[in-house]
Amino acid sequence: MREATDEIACDWTVSGMDCGSCATKIKDAVARLPGVSGVEVAIMSERLRLTLDEAQTGRERIESTVRALGYGIAPRTASAKRDFVLPGTDPVKASGDGHAHAPQDDSGHGSPGHVHDDPADRGKRWHQTAKGRLVIFTGLLLGAAWIVGSLVPEAGRWTFVAACLIGVAPVARRALAALRVGQPFTIESLMTIAAIGALFIDAAEEAALVVFLFAVGEVLEGVAAGKARDGIRALANLVPKTALVEADGTAREVPAASLGIGQIVLVRPGDRVPADGEIVEGTSGVDESPVTGESVPKTRGVGDAVIAGAINTEAALRVRVTKGAEDNTIARIIRLVEEAEEARAPTERFIDRFSRWYMPAIVAVAALVMLVPPMGFGQPWETWVYRGLALLLIGCPCALVISVPASIASALSTGARRGLLMKGGAVVEAAARVNWIAFDKTGTLTLGRPQVTDVVPFGTTAEAGLLAVAAGVEAGSSHPLALAILAKAKAAGIAPLPATDAKALMGKGVVATVGGAPAWVASPRTAMDLGGIDGSGLRRATAFEEEGKTAVAVFRDKTPLGLIAMRDEPRGDAQEAVRQLKAMGLTPVILTGDNPRTAAAIAGSLGLAFEADMLPEDKLAFIRRNGAQGDVMMIGDGINDAPALKQASVGVAMGSGTDVALETADAAILRDRVTDIPAKIRLARAAMANIRQNVAMALGLKTVFLVTSVVGLTGLWIAILADTGATVLVTLNALRLLRFNPEREA
Repeated sequence: MREATDEIACDWTVSGMDCGSCATKIKDAVARLPGVSGVEVAIMSERLRLTLDEAQTGRERIESTVRALGYGIAPRTASAKRDFVLPGTDPVKASGDGHAHAPQDDSGHGSPGHVHDDPADRGKRWHQTAKGRLVIFTGLLLGAAWIVGSLVPEAGRWTFVAACLIGVAPVARRALAALRVGQPFTIESLMTIAAIGALFIDAAEEAALVVFLFAVGEVLEGVAAGKARDGIRALANLVPKTALVEADGTAREVPAASLGIGQIVLVRPGDRVPADGEIVEGTSGVDESPVTGESVPKTRGVGDAVIAGAINTEAALRVRVTKGAEDNTIARIIRLVEEAEEARAPTERFIDRFSRWYMPAIVAVAALVMLVPPMGFGQPWETWVYRGLALLLIGCPCALVISVPASIASALSTGARRGLLMKGGAVVEAAARVNWIAFDKTGTLTLGRPQVTDVVPFGTTAEAGLLAVAAGVEAGSSHPLALAILAKAKAAGIAPLPATDAKALMGKGVVATVGGAPAWVASPRTAMDLGGIDGSGLRRATAFEEEGKTAVAVFRDKTPLGLIAMRDEPRGDAQEAVRQLKAMGLTPVILTGDNPRTAAAIAGSLGLAFEADMLPEDKLAFIRRNGAQGDVMMIGDGINDAPALKQASVGVAMGSGTDVALETADAAILRDRVTDIPAKIRLARAAMANIRQNVAMALGLKTVFLVTSVVGLTGLWIAILADTGATVLVTLNALRLLRFNPEREA
């Protein structure tokens, strides 16, 4: 057996995929080659990814196979590592041998026929592109044929024959290329058969017109597909191409992609931030609207984080780079949008399966229409062959196959511009179905910045000693309650006691060795179980909780030291978000590890139901239990939320949350606005409504023209309009989502 190490992950950029059948054609052709597995083709991100055993098939053969089908291809990344490539930029021109390669010639690409989008055509007017030149060329042929036919009637038929043959020749060449790789049912093959067949039944003028309309349809498809991709490309352009790096007191301009972690960059007023980083000098307003959609610039100063693509509005800033170009906020957003096509919606998977037998079935029906009436009932051959040829032109399922990915790509792009990230079509479909919304409390519904309100020492313990022990236990923790205690100790000028062996008690508190002995900062209930609080202390903690505060007990082994109470205020938009969710027919609920009294105080102010004293496994059980009654969306921001986020139908991480939560979740909101949750659901619902419209249009038009073609009401040129016209209509309808505002209530 061949070792797995002989297989390598390969990645290419494929230009010219305008519809779903394009992706299917490439995938099927490449998957037939020996040593090829795991083929993934993404239309909107123009990506071909596969696993290749180069001992059986070389990269060059993959590329030549794709080019033979009429598409452009260039290496995107040649290693198993998922390198990030900005959509719309030149793909990586490198191979696994480490040597640079020039872009390879796309032989035949750009000639008349089913010509696909060339990267060099981007930004040009339609008549300057390869497809535009094709339309002009075939239009001139058709016009010349009509002129000759009107001047010399007896020569008219032959001029139309010539126009048809010249126009259809490159289409036939691509049909043969597809046939050689085992794909007899392609739009090129159906087009070729229909055009040649029309010549044999003396319909030369209509055959030439069909070739021209086919070319027009290709232009419209390319324009529509290009617009669908523009939203993704626009994200890439948010990051400046260069940055000013400071070293030894001087600033020099370098490519932004070359910035390394720890470098200091100068961001002048009006400049875009070139990388995710932390301000080390200066205070200025920072406009994050290009990235997150946040409309109001925020004042940022020393120690504050800034994101790549944000605009510095007021004063010069010096920023220390904290993330490389391949991992900054923009890169992560685009990568999510690019790779989202892999997480295909169930509807898309069904349509893909449906389309695989749809075209062969149409060909079979067309053959029956051509043969049965003349052979079985003595009908005229010309009439029924003509009708059968019209059916062939309706047989391509382009509109149906593109109906879902076009809508999903538009929705993902719209969401990304507003800081509403979703990891694929499956997530969009699930988000549209949810009827339960489960919120974590701290850092999700609340600001996540609790402040110490009360410090109550017990016995002979001094307040300073209590804070010193608590700060020592919490030192190094990023939990909001720990940060509040550390901030209180710092403000009081109290240094945390040295601590070792700190360990989190999930959902209960923290224990560490302080001064050679264990010390705990834990919930009152945990402290009661461990003998760290007595009855009077518990009553005092209960009083704090009834005021909406969170109380923690500080103690050593069976020795109470005191209580620390903190309060975390609800986010300003939390109440409005709850109102919107209820208006949408959803049931929101709080899941919190906090005590019932504190939870009740927060939930009561927001008008929410709640579940308190929940450990991570309790949240998980709640999600499973309620998931049986309907889809559940879980929103959280901490490590302890990760299991519930994973279990929920849709897990949503707050943008300020931990990396674990962000990686585990299916979606994220970058602006930390609770109202972005109903906005995300509105966007998902709008996307699914758009998909249903697209499927109805695609199937409706096909059905209508199938019937009218069989009964003779419509002919060849109407049939080709039905095919390409449906694809254009579906794509344009999907593009409406790019203008959809999910923040506006219906």
